[in-house]
Amino acid sequence: MDFPNRESERKQQVGRGKIEIKRIENTTNRQVTFCKRRNGLLKEAYELSVLCDAEVALIVFSSRGRLYEYANNSVRSTIDRYKKAYADTSNTGSVSEANTQFYQQEASKLRREIKSIHNSNRNIVGEGIGSLSSKELKNLEGRLEKAISKIRTKKNELLFAEIELMQKREIELQHANMYLRAKISENERAQQQMNLMPGGGGGGSHDDRHYQAMPNYHHDSRNFLPVNLLQFNHHYA
Repeated sequence: MDFPNRESERKQQVGRGKIEIKRIENTTNRQVTFCKRRNGLLKEAYELSVLCDAEVALIVFSSRGRLYEYANNSVRSTIDRYKKAYADTSNTGSVSEANTQFYQQEASKLRREIKSIHNSNRNIVGEGIGSLSSKELKNLEGRLEKAISKIRTKKNELLFAEIELMQKREIELQHANMYLRAKISENERAQQQMNLMPGGGGGGSHDDRHYQAMPNYHHDSRNFLPVNLLQFNHHYA
């Protein structure tokens, strides 16, 4: 009596196996099917990782953008391992061939840069500008003006520094002149005092002879010593 029921169950199971694989239009049915098959897929991934000691990583995004994942190790580490394995299998050339190709590319790049710099230097000195357009000539003119401005600024800095140094030396020389004038005045006062002393006008002392032996230089209008007494080189025009 149970044979008809069993036959109908078999027909239903066969009918289920012949379901056409396409997008389920009904939203409710699609959501239910997603939940069932997602759970089954996660279960299969877990069983595969445990039974076969395999590294498994499963990532599923629903139609609403929700993430479902499973990994017996780590999803990130498994993805990194996959990338490394993919890179190793896709690398058909040897390491030496890859290095040779890299150095060839670098050499070509350097040759292009050297050629560009050489042409730029020729353009700066006014050579090879016949093939330049008006825009390129304008850019070259702007570069030259900026360079000239920087050169002038640096030159002025050096000139101002040299002028400041010469002014400091001038002040030092003025102080030296004032010091020598004071010493001369002191010697003159000492000589006058000795002349006023009794018997001071005779043969004179050693200091008097030393003072009289000093050359009689004439001072300029500023009471400075003659310039030839202060030896220093003039490097600044």
